Amino acid sequence: MNTVPTASLPPVQDLDFGITCIDTLQERPGLACCYLIQREQDFALIECGTAHGVPRLLELLQQRGIARERVRYVIPTHVHLDHAGGAGLLMQELPAAQLVAHPRGARHLIDPAKLIAGATAVYGADAVRQMYGEILPVEESRVIVADDDHVIPLGSGELRFIDSPGHARHHFCVWDAVSRGFFTGDTFGLSYREFDGPQGPFLMPTTTPVQFEPDAWMKTLDRLLSFSPERMFLTHYGCVENVPQLAEGLRAGLQRYQTMAQQSAQASDRHAVLFEALMGDAIKQLAAMHAPVDVAKARELLHFDIELNAQGLEFWLDHAA
Repeated sequence: MNTVPTASLPPVQDLDFGITCIDTLQERPGLACCYLIQREQDFALIECGTAHGVPRLLELLQQRGIARERVRYVIPTHVHLDHAGGAGLLMQELPAAQLVAHPRGARHLIDPAKLIAGATAVYGADAVRQMYGEILPVEESRVIVADDDHVIPLGSGELRFIDSPGHARHHFCVWDAVSRGFFTGDTFGLSYREFDGPQGPFLMPTTTPVQFEPDAWMKTLDRLLSFSPERMFLTHYGCVENVPQLAEGLRAGLQRYQTMAQQSAQASDRHAVLFEALMGDAIKQLAAMHAPVDVAKARELLHFDIELNAQGLEFWLDHAA
């Protein structure tokens, strides 16, 4: 796999296997990406980013002489808006594309009213527009609902969809036999390239509200590993290898997260206590790995994710049977 030092990581990075990683420039460089896959004369986009990032995706197609009609599929791994917010706008600009969606998520992309309302309830209408842009519907006739083990053709090969609950019930991962890799959305955690050090990537769970299900997540990891993947293509951020070791670390992280949530459950200032426990855990792991960032920078880069993780774990505490 072609790699580039973190300090010079470009907004568009050509990997091996006909795969291009494209920074969707959400909030900061290196936070979220989508992937353009080429198989012969066919193309697919995995993840959509937000509406703000759609022009740069179209610009890349133009720069590379790829006709918009050659993009056959647009594939958000799940309907959280950092992954799927730009789906409606992108589909308007790609006339031959079909959108491939999880059975639990398809209806929300066809009619995004509930997605918009949910995000607005958390952030406010102005913030939602600022973060995600205009969230447009997708025509139902252009949507493929991908049940577990669904397969779509791409060039002479195929992409396979694996139902992947744990982070969200409307999540699938996409298996690409050519690269021996999964496009994992949030199911294999997040790993920012700024943290790459002598011991490799730092990986942490993402327990965003409201469907964190640790037992289901462990089973999902078993299912993904049964394919013997050689690499994982993360939305947050980029390609990681050494999959068995990273999976072991992710399992350990999920266990620690549950323990920290339970230990914080009775605190009067539960959210603050849990936030600091999660942040402290991340700082400790980074130090053990000799990651090339100081504590202040690490806290800055991780603040938003830790905040969402704390919220998701609190929802789990309040609703777990």
